[in-house]
Amino acid sequence: MEIIRAKYSGFCFGVDKAVKTAFELDYDGNVYTLGELIHNQDVIDELEKKGIRAIEDIGKLKEGDCVIIRAHGVGKKTCEDLKNLNVKVLDATCPYVKRIHEIVKKEHEDGNQIIIVGNPQHPEVIGINGWCEGKAFIVADEKDAEALPSSDKKAVVVAQTTFKRAKYEDICEVLKKKFAFVIKFDTICNATVQRQSEADSLSRKVDMMIVIGGRNSSNTQKLYEICKENCSQTYLIENKDELPPIDKKVRRVGITAGASTPEKVIKEVIFHMADMMNGHEGEMDFGKALEMTFTELKANEIVKGKIIGYNNNDIFVDIGYKADGLIPMEEFLDDPDFDPEKDLKEGKEIEALVVKINDGEGNVILSKKKVDSIRGFEMVKEAFNSNTPIEAVIKEIVKGGAVADYKGVRIFIPASQISDRFVKDLEPFKNKKVKLVITEMANKRRIVGSCRAIIEKEKAQKAEEFWNNVEVGKEYTGTVKSLTKFGAFVDLGGVDGLVHVSELSWKKIDDPSAVLKVGDVVTVRVTGIDKEKKKISLSYRKVEDNPWYNIESRYSVGDVVTGTVLRMVPFGVFVELEEGVEGLVHISQISSVRIGRPEEVLKVGQKVDMKIMEINPELKKISLSIKEVSPIDPENTQEPASEEAAEEVPTEHTEEMTNTIGEIISEKKD
Repeated sequence: MEIIRAKYSGFCFGVDKAVKTAFELDYDGNVYTLGELIHNQDVIDELEKKGIRAIEDIGKLKEGDCVIIRAHGVGKKTCEDLKNLNVKVLDATCPYVKRIHEIVKKEHEDGNQIIIVGNPQHPEVIGINGWCEGKAFIVADEKDAEALPSSDKKAVVVAQTTFKRAKYEDICEVLKKKFAFVIKFDTICNATVQRQSEADSLSRKVDMMIVIGGRNSSNTQKLYEICKENCSQTYLIENKDELPPIDKKVRRVGITAGASTPEKVIKEVIFHMADMMNGHEGEMDFGKALEMTFTELKANEIVKGKIIGYNNNDIFVDIGYKADGLIPMEEFLDDPDFDPEKDLKEGKEIEALVVKINDGEGNVILSKKKVDSIRGFEMVKEAFNSNTPIEAVIKEIVKGGAVADYKGVRIFIPASQISDRFVKDLEPFKNKKVKLVITEMANKRRIVGSCRAIIEKEKAQKAEEFWNNVEVGKEYTGTVKSLTKFGAFVDLGGVDGLVHVSELSWKKIDDPSAVLKVGDVVTVRVTGIDKEKKKISLSYRKVEDNPWYNIESRYSVGDVVTGTVLRMVPFGVFVELEEGVEGLVHISQISSVRIGRPEEVLKVGQKVDMKIMEINPELKKISLSIKEVSPIDPENTQEPASEEAAEEVPTEHTEEMTNTIGEIISEKKD
C-alpha cells in the first residue's frame, strides 16, 4: 500500500506560530488563551495539562496573569482592555490577519465603509470588525450582499483569510452594483487555496482518502467535502484511534489535514496505518519520531528554508526546525527593486545564516545579508577572474568617488570611472543601480570597480552595429546631447548625429532651443551618411508636417483662393495662402491694364482673391492670377503703397527673390 500525504496539510503558519508560542512559554503565573487556541481537542488537552486554559471573558483575568491571543486575533477594544488590566499579553495573531486589521483600521479612519466577507460568527471576522468600531457590513454570500442598501460611499472589501476565493469574487461583483466605488483587497490566505486545490487533485488519484482534523473546524469540513466528491472512500477522523479498517484491495491512500491539525497527530495516523497493514502491534515513540524530523541547528551555520509569510517587521521561514526562522524585513529594504509581493512569495526557497537559535520567544534569528555577503564575495571574485560585469547599487558618495554594494560586498568606484564623461556632482548616482567590472581586488577591504569600462565597451558595440546597418531614410530614437547655433547633436546610442537648424522645423527658426532642449528624447531620420568621417546628418522635421505635403489634396488648378500679400518684387508679388505656403502673382497677372510696379495697385498685408493657374509640388511653386478673378483698374485703386512700404522687403527673402528672378529669366530664354 502506498501512502501519499498532501504537501499542504496540517498547521498553517498562523496556527503553528500560536501553538509554539503557547507550548514554549515559561511563565510562573496563570496562563490563559482567549478562546480555544485551535480546533483540536488533543492540543487543548495538552495545554490544560501544562496549566494553560481557555477563557472567553477577559473579565476573569487578574493583574499579573498571562493571556495568549490566538491566531484569529481580536478587536481594538479588546487590546485596549487587556492593556488596562495590566496583564502580560502574548500576541500570536496570524500576520495575514494582522494585515487585515491594519487595512480596516486605516480605511475606517478615512471614512470609508468597511465590508467583511466571511462567517459573522467566526472569531476572526469578529476580531476584524473590532478594528472599525463594529460598524462593518458582514456578508457571507451573494444574498447578504444583495440585501445591503445602495450607497454613494466608497466601500472597502476584505475577506476572512480562509474564505473561498471564487465565492469572494462573486460577492464583490454584487457589491460593485451597490456602491459607487469599491476597493477590493486580496486577504485570502494562499495556504487555504493551496490546501484545497491539492486535496482536490490528490483525492482524484487514490482509492481511499483520509482527512484529519477537528469536526468543528470549518476548514477541515471543507476539505472533507472536496475529497468526498472525488473519492467515495473518504473518511474524516480526529486521530489515529478513529482510523477505519483498510481493505487489502486499497493500493493508494491519500492523507490531508486541516489547518488546526498538529504534525504529531498526522504522523501518528500514518504510522498507525503502516502498523495496521503490516500486522504490527504496540505503540511507537511518536515524540521521538517527530523530533527526528527536525533539523539540528548551530549558530553561524548557513541553512536553507522556505518562506511561509511576512509582516512589516519580519520574514518567516520554515527551516525544518521545531521553531521558525525570522529574517528582519530591513535586510531587504536596501534593494531599490525589492518587491515583497514578488520576492517574498510563499514557498520560495531562501538561504540565511543562523544568528541566534532562540531569541527569547522561541524563534530562530536569521540573516540573509550575512549570507549574501559571503556568497557575494565569492561571486565578486569570480567576476574579477572572468572579467564579467555585475550590477551593484551605489550606497555612498565619498571623497574621490562612490561606494557600491553588491550582495553585502563594498566596491569603490573612482569618480573618473563612474561615467564615460566628466561628472562634477556624484550625488544623483546615489541609490542607483549601475553595471560595472571589477578592476582591482587586493582583499575584501580593497575592491575597485569601473562603470566607464562597461559604458565605453557597450557604446563601441552599439556604434559598430549602427554603422553596419545605417541607411538614408531610416528612423532612430535618440537623446538631444547638446545645442549649437547651427543645430542639435543627438546621441543615437554610441553615435552622435547632427540635426541642422534648417532640419529642425518647416518654419524658419534662428535658435534650435526654440524647438528642442538638452535631454529630449526625439525621433529623427537619417538624411546623409559619411562613414569615413563618421558623420551622420539627421532631420527632425516630419514629412507630414511639411505645409507642402499632399498640397494637391487642398488646392487645384482653377480654384479661387484668398491670400495675403507678403512682399513685393519688381516682377510681381508673393502671396501667402496658408502658413508656409506661398504663391507668386506675376505683374502681368495683377491687373487687366499694364502697370509699372505692383505697388501701384497693391500693398503689403492686403487680402486678395486669386485664381490658381499652375501648381508644381516638387518645386514648391504655385502661380496665381488676380486679374482672372477681379481685374484691378489702377485708376480706381487706393493710393499706392508708400515707397517705404514698397521697400519693406525682409532681408531674409533677398536670396529667394534673386533665385525667382533668375528662374523667370531662364524660362524666357528657353
